[in-house]
Amino acid sequence: MARIGVIGGGAFGTAMACVVRRSGHDVTLWAREPEVVEDIGRTAENVHFLPGVRLAPGIRATNDMAEACADADCLLLAPPAQHMRQIAAHLRETLSRRVPVVSCSKGLEQGSLALMPEVLAEELPGSPVAVLSGPSFAREIALDLPCGVALACANAALGRRLAEAIANPRFGVHANADPVGTAIGGLMKNVVAIASGVLAGQKLGENARATLVTMGLAEAIRFGLAKGAKRKTFDGLAGIGDMMLTANSMQSRNTSLGFALGEGKTLAKVLAGRKQVFEGAFSAQAVVKLARQLEVEVPISHAIDDLLNHGAGLEATVAQLTAAFGR
Repeated sequence: MARIGVIGGGAFGTAMACVVRRSGHDVTLWAREPEVVEDIGRTAENVHFLPGVRLAPGIRATNDMAEACADADCLLLAPPAQHMRQIAAHLRETLSRRVPVVSCSKGLEQGSLALMPEVLAEELPGSPVAVLSGPSFAREIALDLPCGVALACANAALGRRLAEAIANPRFGVHANADPVGTAIGGLMKNVVAIASGVLAGQKLGENARATLVTMGLAEAIRFGLAKGAKRKTFDGLAGIGDMMLTANSMQSRNTSLGFALGEGKTLAKVLAGRKQVFEGAFSAQAVVKLARQLEVEVPISHAIDDLLNHGAGLEATVAQLTAAFGR
């Protein structure tokens, strides 16, 4: 049994706490919200982010990050991507040794245009960094439904050990040595999912969505290769697997956001009162900026950035998206 700290009490962090607890480890979950900690301790349920899901027995929840990190053999980090740097800076003051950290957050930091493993390498230079990504809706893995993900670490031997520690019979973990590609797969599928949702909201049919998602995968590959990713990563769970799930299911927050926009709702109206974060809404603009630096074409990301951040109308957005079908 290992001691594993999970940082982030949202849906995915809570679900991963369930995974590693079922894998036989001693698990402490840190959440920012006192009400989340209270509810998990009192009812074994995160009613704010995973209502109706009974969590794996034995998970401890705390508002004290130092407690979650104490004597940890590994940390899983699952805050919103735009909060990762702040969390990592706090961890730097807390960690007393070279504890491996696994990013479970999918996004690109807006200001620096850094991937999550890059943020962690900068803020936690003494800790080995890995990335976990793949087709993994939080509710389903919290319910112990079968799933497979990728875990990437530049240190291949450490990556294999982490994969073996996290995995269980219902949660397969496939190790690879490409953190950049694995992170980009998780990043790009959220942007493509918004685009797919827009087409669904416009009632443009399944042919259009299938074409869009295929072109979206090609866009992710171009972007990834320009950033130094390995091509084969996108053939696996972190690439096509995650893209298929997220961009084709209304369970996806980003697809549902795109659907609402496609129906004509405003972004402000969709976001109002939502606790959960739509990472694709933050990532589209950053992807476009980084793609410009890398001199790579990302027409789908451009269309979503224009819609979300530059006042483009639905007709223009659909025209941009369908124009990408011929590229």
